[in-house]
Amino acid sequence: MRTPLAVQKYLNQLPYNQEPGGRATLRSFRGVVRNGCAHCLEAALFAAVVLETHGYPPLVLSFESIDELDHVMFVYERGGRWGSVARSRDPGLHGRKAAYATPRALALSYFDPYIDFTGRITGYALVNLAALMGDYDWRLAETNVWKVERMLLDHPHSRIRSSDRRVEALRARYRAFRARFPSRKPLFYRQRDRWTPLPEEFRYEG
Repeated sequence: MRTPLAVQKYLNQLPYNQEPGGRATLRSFRGVVRNGCAHCLEAALFAAVVLETHGYPPLVLSFESIDELDHVMFVYERGGRWGSVARSRDPGLHGRKAAYATPRALALSYFDPYIDFTGRITGYALVNLAALMGDYDWRLAETNVWKVERMLLDHPHSRIRSSDRRVEALRARYRAFRARFPSRKPLFYRQRDRWTPLPEEFRYEG
């Protein structure tokens, strides 16, 4: 896997790590390969390790949300444009093509899809794992790498301000869709042409 798109396609094939039995995990690249599944931060670490070997800095974008259900993804710059690799329970929070002028513009592309029953992005942070984690083995550790999560939670996030009226309208639309299609997540967002391919479970119309 030499490109962000190749890594995204690989992650799309993995089941989302539901952390069965209530046992939380934060596995390194090695743990993801061994267990064959990943949640969002595990997927971001996996992508960072793979793509670091091909010259991409190990950058992640961290979101803060009002419901404390945060999201993390691997991000990269190519040709002056920013894109991402991500795994999520929601289709709109997966990867983006390298089509955004700045990390902030990339972060804003996730604002609408983040709105569900409770979510709303309030801030984002761009973090270089190599620079901030020092000698800590977040890449290949055999154990959970909780220090990465603690660092991201403590790292200052730039604020994203938004209109309550806009959020209420988006949330109402989300609720209406889920009431009509309880087993689906919406795909009705703008600029879908800038998304990378979705996992098979989200390949439906809606």
